[in-house]
Amino acid sequence: MTEASAPENCLLEARQIGRQTSDGHWLNRDLSLQIFPGDRIAISGPTGSGKSVFLRSLAMLDEIQQGSILFHNEPVRDKQLPEYRSRVVYLQQRPVLIEGTVESNLQFAFQFQVNQQKNHNPDSIRNFLKSFGRPESFLKKKSSSLSGGEGQIVALLRALILSPEILLLDEPTSGLDPETTQQFESIILKWHETSSESPAFVWITHDRSQAQRLADKVMIFPAGQVSNHVNPES
Repeated sequence: MTEASAPENCLLEARQIGRQTSDGHWLNRDLSLQIFPGDRIAISGPTGSGKSVFLRSLAMLDEIQQGSILFHNEPVRDKQLPEYRSRVVYLQQRPVLIEGTVESNLQFAFQFQVNQQKNHNPDSIRNFLKSFGRPESFLKKKSSSLSGGEGQIVALLRALILSPEILLLDEPTSGLDPETTQQFESIILKWHETSSESPAFVWITHDRSQAQRLADKVMIFPAGQVSNHVNPES
């Protein structure tokens, strides 16, 4: 492989990317990562080491000042950003929900033109709800009455029903109780294992045991070094 190219099956590549503040302070720099179909990547490191900054850069939510990001070995142009964010879905730590019911929040994702051709499968939603121990009546619950954990469940369901190629998760279970955390992890792993598209995920976590449960690669911050076979059982 030359420096100018990645393997054909590489989904997403960050090449020595960096972000800096308006006064020139580097939040992170010279970070590289290749994401392939089926990858399960954990990002670990101390608070303030730039993990979330890096993940937002991968989601192309913030402009980078150094390096480049390639999707399927091609740069993403401005007009392609809506489609990119439909295929590389970012789940932030604190969910953002619209007013209305759980069901309207899930349907909201399909109101965007880029998602209108995607398959909206009610059965898959019911199966996800069942996995979380939530009845179908949960769909009628007002978003304003949801607990923080329930809001994160809704945000996850809204991401998964879009069938992303890559799911970017910024400490999604940090505010959840142990039972819901276990359910959340199980849902992600089931989605990852059963999807015919071999999706990948990148998961920021402070919990080393969680990284061992979930990931087959780990990226350690602030250096950004990537190691394989995090899980000692793998």
